[in-house]
Formats: sequence, C-alpha cells, structure tokens
Amino acid sequence: MAPEARIKVFLKTSATALCAGAVALSSFSLGAEAARRHYRSHHHHLPELPAAPPRALPYPQLPLPLEIPGAQYLPLAWADVKGWGDDNHLAAYKTFRASCRPINAQTGAPEPKALGASLGEPCRVAKSLELTDDARAKTFFEENFAPLRISRLGEPDGFVTGYYEPVLEGSRTQTDVYNVPVYRRPSNLFVRGYKQDSVSLPNKGPVYRKIGRRKLVPYYDRAEIEDGKIAGRGLEIAWLKDPTDLLFAQIQGSARIKFDDGGTVRLNYDAYNGYPYTAVGRILIERGIIPKEEMSMQKIREWMAQTPDGAKELRRQNRSYIFFREVNLSDKEEAVGAQGIPLTAGRSIAVDKSLHVYGTPFFIEGELPIDSERAKTPFHRLMIAQDTGSAIIGPARADLYFGAGQEAGRVSGRLRHAMHFVMLVPKSLDPTTRGARLPVPDPRPSEKIAKLFPQTEPAKDKPPAELQSKSETVAVAGPIPLPVPRPVIEPVQEPRRPVKNRSHRQQ
Repeated sequence: MAPEARIKVFLKTSATALCAGAVALSSFSLGAEAARRHYRSHHHHLPELPAAPPRALPYPQLPLPLEIPGAQYLPLAWADVKGWGDDNHLAAYKTFRASCRPINAQTGAPEPKALGASLGEPCRVAKSLELTDDARAKTFFEENFAPLRISRLGEPDGFVTGYYEPVLEGSRTQTDVYNVPVYRRPSNLFVRGYKQDSVSLPNKGPVYRKIGRRKLVPYYDRAEIEDGKIAGRGLEIAWLKDPTDLLFAQIQGSARIKFDDGGTVRLNYDAYNGYPYTAVGRILIERGIIPKEEMSMQKIREWMAQTPDGAKELRRQNRSYIFFREVNLSDKEEAVGAQGIPLTAGRSIAVDKSLHVYGTPFFIEGELPIDSERAKTPFHRLMIAQDTGSAIIGPARADLYFGAGQEAGRVSGRLRHAMHFVMLVPKSLDPTTRGARLPVPDPRPSEKIAKLFPQTEPAKDKPPAELQSKSETVAVAGPIPLPVPRPVIEPVQEPRRPVKNRSHRQQ
C-alpha cells in the first residue's frame, strides 16, 4: 500500500475511534456536544464530525414541590409537632371553614404562589363536613395536610406581634372636644394598575396624587394631611378626641367609633398614601426613651399623653397615613380582614400576602405574655391566615388578632416574641411525596472512563502541546507593563500678603 494510502487509512481509523469515544463520553456528564468540542479542540487537523443528537431525558422535568422566597422548611411528622394534641382543633376547623367560602367561590387562574390552588381540595372536603367533635376536626387536618416547619432563611424561629380592633369615642360632627378627622379615601388618590374607585387597593408600593388628567405626583404624607391638605372636601367620616387614638386605629387597620347618641360606626382599612410604615415604638427605643424590654402599646400611649409636642413630632416620623371605609357590621361581629370575611379572635392572623395565600393554616407554638406582662403563658394554637399588613414581612411573620376593646389591646400591645411556626401544607404539595418523583442526577462515570477523558482545561498562558515542536517557535504574549507612577511634586508656598483690618460690618 502506498504511504499516502496508509496515512489516509490511519487517519480514517483514528477519526472513527475518536468519534466512538466521543459518543461514549456523551452518555455521561459531558454530553454529546461537549464531547465533540473536546475532540475538536485537540485534533484541529482532522475533518469536522457531525454533532450527535441530544440525549433524551428518561424522566419528566417537574417543578420543585414548594418554593417560598427567603424561607427554609423541614417536613415533620405529626408526633413531632409540639403541643399539637393540646389545641382546640374544632375552633380552628370552624375558622378554616370560614376561609374556605371565598376559596370555593374563586374562578379563573389560581394565585401564582407556593400554595396556589392547592387549598381548593381541603376546602371542598370541609364544605361537606359539619363537624362538632374535636377529635374528628383533628383527624381532618391530619388527613388533608402535612406539617412543615418554616422560618426565615438562617433563623430558627418566626416572630409574632398582636393586633386588635380599638373601640373609640367620637362625634359625627366637629366640636371643640372632637376635632381630629377620620378620613375616607380621597378621589384624587391613584395607584397604577387600579381604578380610582377599586374596592381593594394594595397596601404596598407607590401611591400618587392625580392632578388633572395626566400629571402624577407622590401623595401627601402624614404631616401634610395633619396640616389640612385634604380638609374641607367632605372626606370626614367622624371626629375623634386625640390624634393618638387615630394613629393606633390606623396601625390596627380597623376601629369602632361610638357616638353620644348610642350609635356606632365600624371602620376598616381602605387605602394608604404610599409611604412605608415606620414603627413609632422602634424610634422611642432608638432614642433611649423606653427600654426595649419594656416596650408596649400602653407605654407608647402614656409617653404621648405626657409629651404632646413630642407626640406630634413622633407621629410625623411615620409618614404613612391610612384612609378608612365604613362597613356594615353589628357590634357583635368582628372586624373584616383582607380576605373579605370577619376575623376570629384568637384564631385569625395577618401574614405577608406576597408570600402566602389566605386560608393557609399555621400552627404557632411557644410562650407569650397573655395572662400578664411578665407571664410566660404556653401558646400552641392552629391559626388561619385571613389578613395582612404593611409591617408584616417574611415567611414566618404573623400578627395575631385578639378581638376588640381595651383588654384585647393590652394583650396584643405587649407581644413581640419569637415563636415556632409550622405551616400546614395540603397533601398535594407534600414535599416528601412530590420530592420522591423529582429527577436525580446522572450517575458519575467510572474511574476508567474519567481517566480516558479528563475534563481539565489547558493552561491559558501556554499553547497546546501538539503545536509545540523543536522546528517551530510559538510566540507567547508577555505581561502588560504597568504605567509609571506619577511624580510627586511638592506644592510651592506663596508668600502671604498682609491682611488689612476690616470693620465688623464688612466681615
């Protein structure tokens, strides 16, 4: 055979062998395309080989079973949920069933959140169950949900505060005593993406004041509104005695105002002015006025009553301002939460609506000062997410609703405590069950194959070995020289001129 023919046969045989090796490698972690690139990078003189078709995956590409931004969670067994057997499950079931009414009535696409439409199945089961027995209510939750320990990423526990519905004295008209207006939503308040007369506006994000047809500017802040920027426009629902009463009604998001004639008006959150909420209690702690361990709503009230000028300045540090709407509720009914249903004292919580879905059960466990300020009352209770608030931020953050009146205000005002959070996830989203169907990584290649096809990149500062030979010289770029530092030039001091004395008025 002629030398030229032998060379062609050798090249063809070598190319076939290398191609077969590349295809074999493609069944492992590099993939077919990576093997082809590996082969071509070391054999520039050989002809181009066709790319191998992509490998078909032997498993479905499933989404993760549960994703909540900024959260860490751990599946539990019911026996590991501390205090679970000591709760009143029937009371929790009735509250959950109330949340199921709007869930069962939902139409259209589900919410794009972790639970989405998954609460629909437990709610359909609850719709047909008129339970009157605590044991059966406990069984309902255990059969339809899976417990999941949840907290903020990197933190062991969640955090709770409390809220309530204030009962205040007021007047339908302005007087010398009642001169603090309670405003309804102004007509010139505008939020992008919403109609100005929308029933529900968000409690986060920018809010504008519409001037004419097109111009938008930020809405008035608390100081401007208190100074009368929207006064005299017929927006007053009622009048209160003390601006501190209004501030706390706005923080709670609802209020009952009782009039001298025996009548009552019920108020609920309707909109806000677009400024983030600033906690006045935190400001008093930072200024050293009230120690952190003594902070409570009652302490804030006492300080504001004793320091009227300081109270005015402190209120205005919180530029957020809440507008209310009247709601048709009797005195026997609780305040209406953001889900649109009356809350249940001791069972309803406000959560971060950007992360969670209304109707989600949360089992909250720990110790709280319920009986007194210094008490460590065991608290292990299944709560239902039915409300939200602009200060409620995070995956394991809740505001516990305690009802209406002074006693509810005293209890809720002293809560600022770390607690264990267990979220009840519908069985259709059980991470343990769904996680078993998730794809697993491909097996690692054998040690023999790994040695045949090393995945190390060639050094960047050296040319490939096959290009180096004794008969040729390869130019290698040297390091780029650094610029010469600028010379240090000492400034020349000019002789000072004598200064003439000038009169005080000229100076």
